[in-house]
Amino acid sequence: MDTLLKTHNKLEFLPQLRGFSEKSSSSSSRLQNPELRFGPKKYPWKRGRDGCLKASNSALLELVPETKKETLDFELPMYDPSKGLVVDLAVVGGGPAGLAVAQQVSQAGLSVCSIDPSPKLIWPNNYGVWVDEFEAMDLLDCLDTTWSGAVVYIDDKSKKDLDRPYGRVNRKQLKSKMLQKCIANGVKFHQAKVIKAIHEESESLLICNDGVTIQATVVLDATGFSRCLVRYDRPYNPGYQVAYGILAEVEKHPFDVNKMVFMDWRDSHLNSNMELKERNSRIPTFLYAMPFSSNRIFLEETSLVARPGLRMEDIQERMVARLTHLGVKVISIEEDEHCVIPMGGPLPVLPQRVIGIGGTAGIVHPSTGYMVARTLAAAPVVADSIVRFLDSDGSLLGDELSAEVWKDLWPIERRRQREFFCFGMDILLELDLQATRRFFYAFFDLKPHYWHGFLSSRLFLPELIFFGLSLFSHASNTSRIEIMAKGTLPLVKMINNLIQDRD
Repeated sequence: MDTLLKTHNKLEFLPQLRGFSEKSSSSSSRLQNPELRFGPKKYPWKRGRDGCLKASNSALLELVPETKKETLDFELPMYDPSKGLVVDLAVVGGGPAGLAVAQQVSQAGLSVCSIDPSPKLIWPNNYGVWVDEFEAMDLLDCLDTTWSGAVVYIDDKSKKDLDRPYGRVNRKQLKSKMLQKCIANGVKFHQAKVIKAIHEESESLLICNDGVTIQATVVLDATGFSRCLVRYDRPYNPGYQVAYGILAEVEKHPFDVNKMVFMDWRDSHLNSNMELKERNSRIPTFLYAMPFSSNRIFLEETSLVARPGLRMEDIQERMVARLTHLGVKVISIEEDEHCVIPMGGPLPVLPQRVIGIGGTAGIVHPSTGYMVARTLAAAPVVADSIVRFLDSDGSLLGDELSAEVWKDLWPIERRRQREFFCFGMDILLELDLQATRRFFYAFFDLKPHYWHGFLSSRLFLPELIFFGLSLFSHASNTSRIEIMAKGTLPLVKMINNLIQDRD
C-alpha cells in the first residue's frame, strides 16, 4: 500500500514480529560493485552492461542490491550553537511530515531548526498516492508517474476496475521543493540525532548525540515509529502491515501499463505448494504493482494486516512463486525495500509537552496503512496552530501551548474517525483469504464517495456509519455472517471507547 512508513533503526517496539532485528531498505538508481548475499556464501551472479545485478527468479531471494544513498546537492544553512539562540520551533526528523511543518511555520516568520542525522538524504521509499489527494495540496508536480486508474483482482474470475487516477511520488522532487522553501524561509539545519529532551517551564532543551544542546519554545517529534520523544502510556499492541518490494527490470509482465495494480488477491500461483497455499489461505498476501513500462515495474507482496506480523521470508517466498507463475522474469533490481507498518494501537498521551506528527502521532490509517497524504494534509493544521499560539499575547507557553496544538491535531471528530478505522482493522485481522476477497468485492462495489472517502480519511463518524451500513448491504449473505461473527466484539469495543472519549 502506502510505503512511506518504514521500520526505524531499532525494532524494540516489535516484540511480536518474528525474524526482524534491523531496518532493511536498500535503494540505488544503478548499482555499482554489487554483492549478492546468500547466507554465509556469495551467490554466483552476472552483471550486465548497465552495471545492474542479473538473476533469475530462483535467485531473487538472494538478490540484494547494495545500498547506495543518494543526497541532494544543497548548501544548507546550519544552526550555530555558539549563539545560544532559542528557536521558536525545533523539528526532530527530516521526513515529509517534519519538513512540511518546518516550511510552513518558517513562512510565518518564526525561527525554525530542523534536526536530522542526514538532512540532505533523498528518502529511499516508494510512495504511492491517489492523484486527487496531491492535487488538493498543489503537489501534482511531485508525481513522476500517474496511471489513469487502478485494478483489483479479487480472484481468477473477477476483478474491479477503479476509476481513480493513482500516482507515484517523485521523492527527489518533493524533498527538493520542501528544502528550497525551508532555506528561503530561513530554516536552520543541524545534522545530528536527538537523544534526550529536558523540559523547563517555557522552553525545552534538546540534547543531541554530538553534544550540542538546542533550545526551543516548541518541539515537534517527526521521527516516525521510532517515537523518539513522544510518550505512550498504554500497551502497544498494533497490527502490522508487512511488505517486500522491488523496483525491477523484467523481460515482460502481464499488466496494463495504464493501470496500477492496487490489489491482486489471486492465489493460483501457489497450487504447486499446498503448504504455502494453506498459510496464504489463513493469512493472505496480495500483490501491489506499478508498471512503468513493458519491462520496468515496481512489485510489492503485501500482508495487509496481521498480528503478529508475517515473517519477511514468508512474504518473499510467496512473491517468488507469484512472479514465476505470472511469467515475470527479473533481469535486474534497481531497489528493494522491506516495509513494516504498525497499524492501530493506542494514540500517544494526549496532551503532552512534545507535539507529534506522522507515525509518531498515530496518524497512519489503521485499516489500510496509508499515511502520506493524511500527514501532508495535517501539516498545515499543526503549523497554523503553532504559529497562532506563538503569535498570541504570550499567555500560553510550555505544556499549555502544546495542549492546544494537540487538540487541533486530534480533535474529537478525528479521534472518533480513527476509532472506526481501528474497528475495521480488527475485522480484517480475523478474515482468511476467502473472507477477505468477499469483503473487498463489496468494498469496491460501493459508491466512489464511500470507498474514496474511507481510503483517504475524508469520512467522519456520521458518514462512516452510513459507509458501514452500505458495505453491509452490498456484501453477500456469507460475508454478512462473517462480518457479524468477526465484528461483534470489535463493535462493542469501539462503542465503549467512543463513549469514554470526551473532549
